[in-house]
Amino acid sequence: MIALAASARALRVFQVVWVLGFLVGTTTHTVDLIVGGLNAYSDFPLGVRLFWVMLTFLDPATAALIIFRRRSGIVLGIAVIVADIAVNWTVFVLVGGLSLFGVISQSLFAVLILVTARPLWAWFGPSSPRERAALNREA
Repeated sequence: MIALAASARALRVFQVVWVLGFLVGTTTHTVDLIVGGLNAYSDFPLGVRLFWVMLTFLDPATAALIIFRRRSGIVLGIAVIVADIAVNWTVFVLVGGLSLFGVISQSLFAVLILVTARPLWAWFGPSSPRERAALNREA
């Protein structure tokens, strides 16, 4: 019984860390847009600028889905963080203007996301009627 409680506690911690991480991203991009307006990322290529603005919506969407224990949040979270570190490392190396601390801490967050995705997936259980129906057919 103690192992189950510890496991549930660990899963809840993973969930909270995912939510906090994506809310940090939300806050960062929101503040950038409030302070800099539409020119917030004007020193960067257009595609990068558009991607970073999109994160203002994708990060909180991911956080909300994770709060409600939706598997779609795990899929979205992985896609967002992998794309984000790919874009940010590319910008860091080729364009400049990003801090080494930022890209490294974001990469560590990505590792945490990838390591905890599978246990969260199992804990969240089937999200949609279609997923539940598929599980019932297999049983």
